[in-house]
Amino acid sequence: MINSDPTHCVTPVATHLPDTIAAFTTTRLGGVSSPPFNAMNLGLHVGDEQAAVLENRNRLVTQFALPSEPVWLNQTHSTQVKNVGANGVATFEADGSFTCKAGKVLAVLTADCLPIVLASASGKKLSVLHAGWRGLVNGIVSNAISLFGSEEQFHAWLGPAIGASVFEVGDDVRDAFLRIHEDNQEYFVSTATSGKYLADLYALARAELSRNGCHNVSGGDYCTYTQPEMFHSFRRDGLRTGRMATLAWIRER
Repeated sequence: MINSDPTHCVTPVATHLPDTIAAFTTTRLGGVSSPPFNAMNLGLHVGDEQAAVLENRNRLVTQFALPSEPVWLNQTHSTQVKNVGANGVATFEADGSFTCKAGKVLAVLTADCLPIVLASASGKKLSVLHAGWRGLVNGIVSNAISLFGSEEQFHAWLGPAIGASVFEVGDDVRDAFLRIHEDNQEYFVSTATSGKYLADLYALARAELSRNGCHNVSGGDYCTYTQPEMFHSFRRDGLRTGRMATLAWIRER
């Protein structure tokens, strides 16, 4: 059963996030899904039994005492960020969500892609993003920040994603990032295979956040691929793997 044991979630450490923001990423521990989705799979779209996923989601809400049902997204590697506002719980087609409403739990699902929790310095505005390389290169960070209005400072936490030592990409990915900014070349290391590189997704995200005015960034401490005891990984395990959730909300004052 899920509980507040830190082995069942990853929380921001030495974070730049305001005190009003609660955030964490689940691990693969503590759920009821059978292999290969074992055990805490929160994705309904990966081939796991629906009843198991719904039970996992129910345990997530109750054992972590979430203030509301999470706002789940139908993620498509897009740059869409949905302003949730005061709407009721629904599933949106987007790869990020934004809210100013306290107690509204925002969520994204990942299994190698980068979850980003982005908050205003005041702690009154919040966004959670599913930022794979496509989202980063196509502008999901700037789309999210545009919803914050005239806030002068932003704070971000980078949740668990695939690490720089194993995230191999081709010329197409590298070239796409170089078209954004030539300085991105430093985040790609050539491998022994021609046209292949190891990409630092965390560093690329920090650079993109910085270019959009967010200089207070924490996190980026894990590798979903090389830590199988804690995390699901699409790159490592293929189509039949589960999903972790990164959740955040503005605490009631």
